[in-house]
Parts: sequence; structure tokens; C-alpha cells
Amino acid sequence: MHKMENRKAWIGLLAKAPADRLAALWNKVVERPGFTYLRRPEIGGAMVRGRMGGTGAAFNLGEMTVTRCSVQINSGEVGHGYVQGRDMAKAETAALIDALMQTHAAEAIRDTILTPLQAEMETARTARAAKAAATKVDFFTMVRGED
Repeated sequence: MHKMENRKAWIGLLAKAPADRLAALWNKVVERPGFTYLRRPEIGGAMVRGRMGGTGAAFNLGEMTVTRCSVQINSGEVGHGYVQGRDMAKAETAALIDALMQTHAAEAIRDTILTPLQAEMETARTARAAKAAATKVDFFTMVRGED
């Protein structure tokens, strides 16, 4: 497990985190910053693109609902939160965490929120992979000796 050192990694983790678990970890943060909205949580859509086989020509797969929020905490840092679905509270929390990760509080936020989230999500991913592997069926063709 690598540390959450770059912004892209922690924004991605926050976007994928289960909303209830993110809220529970956020509630452990004692010193919450004052902030102003640069963009209040708002719901919109994003076009999802796909590729056949991962390498073919790109095509529009369809739209996905997303919620975004941008905040500026009182010390001046700006945070952004983008989450799938219609969860305004999660988008706001993600934006606040993003802003705090750019301050002196980054290590505490990493230890309190990001590291536990990452570990839990990796454990869940491993469990899903093991469950899927247990149901894997290998098909093969036997040569029957007939010409």
C-alpha cells in the first residue's frame, strides 16, 4: 500500500470511498476549518466514454450523475470534491479534506481518514477478487483422437 502523497490519489480515493464510512472518519476530525463555498454542492452529469477491449476507438457509453463542490478554507487553501451520484454531503466533505491535505494538518488527515479508507478499500477489493477466483471455471478442449 503506497502512501497518499499526491493530490490525484487522495481525490480519487475520496471519490470512491463509501459515503457512510467517509462520514464516520470525518466525524473523528476535531479541528474542522471554517470555509466559504466557491461552488456549493451541485448535481450534474458527465459523459462516460469507453473503448472496446480497452484499446479500440473511444465511444460515448452514456451519462453518469456526479456531484461537485469547491471550498476555500479560512487559511486560503482551495479544495475540490467530485463524487459519483447525488451525495452533496460527501462532495462537501471530500472538498474540505482536499483543502486540509494542502495544510499543516495533512499528516493528521492522512492518518485519520485516508490511510484507513485505503486499507479498507484494498481489503474489500482483495476479498472480491478471492470470491471471484473461487467461482472461476477453466474450460478446455480434449483431443478425441478422431480425424
